[in-house]
Amino acid sequence: MKHVKKIAVAVLLFVAATSFVNAQSKVAHIDVTLLLSAMPEMKAAEAELKKLSETYNADIESSMTELRNKYTQYENEAASKSKEENEKRALELQGVRNNIGEAQQAAQRELQKKQQELFAPISDKAKAAIEKVAAEQGFDYVIDAQPGGGLIVAQGKDLLVDVKKELGI
Repeated sequence: MKHVKKIAVAVLLFVAATSFVNAQSKVAHIDVTLLLSAMPEMKAAEAELKKLSETYNADIESSMTELRNKYTQYENEAASKSKEENEKRALELQGVRNNIGEAQQAAQRELQKKQQELFAPISDKAKAAIEKVAAEQGFDYVIDAQPGGGLIVAQGKDLLVDVKKELGI
């Protein structure tokens, strides 16, 4: 009889502890990438970045065309020029190639800087909306549902629809 009482008490304590743990925190998930891609501000920022990228690419392509033309010209004239002149031209072409490479690197840095500048306020706005919706609905934790985002089980409430509604999208 004492043995049965001990088992009953143990089961009762287990059930109480499990209920207590479950009541401690509420967890929800949201795919932040989907949220950000649905925001009009993100679409505008991506369009601006694309336009800037195309401008840089056009400038670099123009420089590459100029380099190819100059290379073809120098190659066609090489037989009629002195060895010193050809060496000077080869160094000139190498300098132009180096300048183009530096321009490509500078363009990449500028694009990354512009991306950070454009995306930071959008990300902050999304984070604030997520925090507001989570607080309103009583969630203690919201996990990014993106694969690799630390999510193990996605059975909690998905806040994507509610956060989009909060943002008016």
